[in-house]
Amino acid sequence: MKSEFEKMRSGELADFSDPEIQESFRHSRKLCVKLQTMTIHDDDYREVIGQLIPDLPASSTVCPPIQCDHGSSLVIAENVFINYNAMCIGGGYIRVGRHTLIGPNCQFYTPNHPMDYVERREEKEYAYPITIGEDCWFGGNVTLLPGVTIGNRCIVAAGSVVTKDVPDDCMVAGNPATIKKRLNQ
Repeated sequence: MKSEFEKMRSGELADFSDPEIQESFRHSRKLCVKLQTMTIHDDDYREVIGQLIPDLPASSTVCPPIQCDHGSSLVIAENVFINYNAMCIGGGYIRVGRHTLIGPNCQFYTPNHPMDYVERREEKEYAYPITIGEDCWFGGNVTLLPGVTIGNRCIVAAGSVVTKDVPDDCMVAGNPATIKKRLNQ
């Protein structure tokens, strides 16, 4: 039988009041608060960000402050740059491909609640992963909704709200984001 944490990671309805999930949340929140007083140039920045985001490559940078529920849900590849005020909410994985640039104030939401209002009263939610391909560029204030996949070499214009998957080599913009241009053609 799966633990509530395992359910959360696999997109199943999970009880977020579960002690293991709550401990992961507390751990991440404490580190996010500590990072609010740091810069990428502080001597202990790499140590603290590494406690929040396990296996963060040395070639990648996450500029504080960052807000996240579960730092262990962030899977960041080589040569990624995430600018100030990233918000990564929920227990679903957020995977960021190599050489991706993410502007300030971007938001990544993996949770989704039951549609039935009675079920929503319970401390349960789904967490659908977000996947970002390689060589992408996000302008500031981009929002990605649960379960979205962004293909390789995509540009997401500032202020866009991405509600659906984006194929490789596209520029999207708007709310909801739509394909505005095919790139590299």
